[in-house]
Amino acid sequence: MTAASVALRCAETISVILDSVEITDLIEQIEFLRWTGRPGYSTRTLMGVVLTKSLYAIPTWTRTLALVKDHVGLRAAIGCEKDQDVPSIDAVYRFTKKLCLYEGQRQECIDSVLQELNRKSPDLGKNIAIDASDIPAYAKDGSDPDASWGHRSAVSNRPSGTFLGYKLHMAVDTATELPLAWKIETARTHESKLVASLLDELHERGINPRTCAMDRGYDSAGVHFDCVMRGIDPVIPLRRTPDVKRGEDGPPDCEHGVWRFAGADRKRRAAKWRCPTGECEPTSIWLKANRLKPLIPRDTERWKKLYCKRGAVEREFGRLKNEWGLTPLRVRSIERVRLHADLTILTKLAYELVKARQSQESKRCLDIMPISGEVGFG
Repeated sequence: MTAASVALRCAETISVILDSVEITDLIEQIEFLRWTGRPGYSTRTLMGVVLTKSLYAIPTWTRTLALVKDHVGLRAAIGCEKDQDVPSIDAVYRFTKKLCLYEGQRQECIDSVLQELNRKSPDLGKNIAIDASDIPAYAKDGSDPDASWGHRSAVSNRPSGTFLGYKLHMAVDTATELPLAWKIETARTHESKLVASLLDELHERGINPRTCAMDRGYDSAGVHFDCVMRGIDPVIPLRRTPDVKRGEDGPPDCEHGVWRFAGADRKRRAAKWRCPTGECEPTSIWLKANRLKPLIPRDTERWKKLYCKRGAVEREFGRLKNEWGLTPLRVRSIERVRLHADLTILTKLAYELVKARQSQESKRCLDIMPISGEVGFG
């Protein structure tokens, strides 16, 4: 596929996204809330520029506008007949400043897109993974008043250490690897403090996970309690705390050997353990789930498979940063960083929704097409 055909396909995708019900509703709400001065550039055109930036993973607005001016298909997709009709850089800055104020409308649009994706895929969010990733600040000279110092893990050839900036906390569906809920906080905010708010945001969007995989950094009684109280089974490896060193996380045992796991009752929030020989009285007992002994024991095959899927959130971080232009940052202040993350992830979700609708439509067309040989001419 040539570069020209790829660019043409992206232009067609932007046009379809702009015509989708969810994005159209957002554009209409912004039009209704706009100031009543001279009309200026249309909201659809400005929103098209925003989608172009993320879809082409362009780091700056200057390069984005230059691409739109040079691309006839893009100009037609966002409603610019001539290159003189392309918005100015000042108009785009004013538009993004207004989008910062329209946080409620942004969230409604994101909710509607995720609800539609959930309707097309009822198992969306059944098993999720939560993690946080570093987003370095635009400048390290202290010009960003909201950026703070934090710690990040080693990635590839980059060693672990401190960085100045923000963190993206995100919950991802392990099957589709789509982001379902996210938060932008300063780098000093610990990951475990955002788990409850992410899970509540999922429930508000009609997504009810059954399991949640997280790395060892989330291992705490508070995170376990937040998950269990929302009907979610946490899948978290243990830290080497004193109670773990004493072996309190192991299964119960007796003179006949180590007891076997015999199932769990989610309503009772307890796991059943049975004597290996059945000679003890009683032969089985129920133990309340806690951090050391969760409903899904860590030595079971199911726990291992669920934890292996935690890599979905790591891969999604990489795609958002490298393929959708989440990094490097070109904005300052936490409000603008949150807007940048919302627009980037919204563009990806809207793109996935367009693909799902097109796939469903093509499947419907195939279903109603006559099979060769069934229709004859008399």
